[in-house]
Amino acid sequence: MVRTQIYLNERQKSALDKLSVERGASVSDLIRQAVDHFIAKASTDFEEALEQSFGIWKSKHRAGESSEYVRKLRSEWKERDRRS
Repeated sequence: MVRTQIYLNERQKSALDKLSVERGASVSDLIRQAVDHFIAKASTDFEEALEQSFGIWKSKHRAGESSEYVRKLRSEWKERDRRS
């Protein structure tokens, strides 16, 4: 394992201390579990979003029109940025 330091606010530290006693696990173990859960969830969210986006353009535009569509979007973004 690699040693690291983190900063917690008082509420977080208090909640972790309480969970540590309730579960009979060290605060370090609880933090490692939370990090593992976060990483797994983030990976799953990305993979799900990628899967849902598959074929999204199929019914929208033919391949020849896609570059023109992107140019139009970019010009709208530039116009929006100019106004703000």
